[in-house]
Amino acid sequence: MKKTVGFIGWRGMVGSVLLKRMLEENDFDKFNFIFFSTSQVGVKNPSLNKEISKGFLKDAYNLDELRELDIIITCQGSFYTNKIYSLLRFSGWMGYWIDAASDLRMKKSSLIVLDPINYKNIKKSLENGVKTFIGGNCTVSLMMLALGGLFRNDLIEWISFSTYQAASGGGSGYIMDLLKQISFLNKYLSKNLNLSTSILKIEKKITKITKNKNFPQRSSLAPLILNLIPWIDSKMQNGQSREEWKMEKETNKILSRKKSQEIKIDGTCVRVGSLRCHSQSFLIKLKKNIDLKSIEEVISHDNEWVSVVPNEKYESLHRLTPLSVSGTLKIPIGRLRKSSIGDKYLSAFSIGDQLLWGAAEPLRRVLRFLL
Repeated sequence: MKKTVGFIGWRGMVGSVLLKRMLEENDFDKFNFIFFSTSQVGVKNPSLNKEISKGFLKDAYNLDELRELDIIITCQGSFYTNKIYSLLRFSGWMGYWIDAASDLRMKKSSLIVLDPINYKNIKKSLENGVKTFIGGNCTVSLMMLALGGLFRNDLIEWISFSTYQAASGGGSGYIMDLLKQISFLNKYLSKNLNLSTSILKIEKKITKITKNKNFPQRSSLAPLILNLIPWIDSKMQNGQSREEWKMEKETNKILSRKKSQEIKIDGTCVRVGSLRCHSQSFLIKLKKNIDLKSIEEVISHDNEWVSVVPNEKYESLHRLTPLSVSGTLKIPIGRLRKSSIGDKYLSAFSIGDQLLWGAAEPLRRVLRFLL
């Protein structure tokens, strides 16, 4: 008998990417489905295909209807999770909850899912009756897929990182801000960009425009175009941003590491003006000296999505950029070299699509497991 899956928050960026991937993989053939909404109850289902578009949207706040579901998968965000999850569990609902929001990640009763890395933990959790499965932080998931072989072989002592995170990581509002900023600047550039204009005058004028109080930055709070934002999420007591704190805490939870065995991970998370790909630079201290060829083999053989990009200029410029990876499941890792600090220190640079492996794909895959 087919299970019934309820979808909530399917119109946003992560939800839309999730549905697209599920259609590509024919996932909807494997279960019965009901689409819910927090604001458009009674409207027709999304027009994805003839079968899906037949029904009408149910009320995402109706606990009686939610209790009838075997599985709920939500990309609606923290507000919805905080409002509904506890009420639903308290009412006696024993179904599976799959969530893209971060609020339940560190709860003892939940598991962060990234099956190419923690498939055994997912399987064991199912056997032990775990019912709550949460997608990990996008940057954490992309890092772990890139360095999966090193994690799996317990070769890492610590990691220092710098991230370059896309506008999509801040939500659709950040992307809209970035696009509006491009349009805003284009009004000046389309009239003044010519060979006779001094480039320094153009630079001065553009900089002045970005500082104008009318410059569009409603969500991003600071300009993204021609700029970067060296802070993501809220502040922790130790001076980290919460995004930086997640890198260590979520990684060790995914690996099921005991407190005494945790890998130390710290660095700086930065928002940049790419659309949907997160990039990361790593300095890794290995537990032992391993030659570079062996390191490349360990990394490239770990999962089918990761690929080692030769540490050459041409390869890096064409295979290790946001535009070359956007919209794909590829996880390239390059600039691999031993650091001048010492033989146990490895330098690397990786990139991945924040909306795919960084968000939607782990949810899609754990749903397949539950089915």
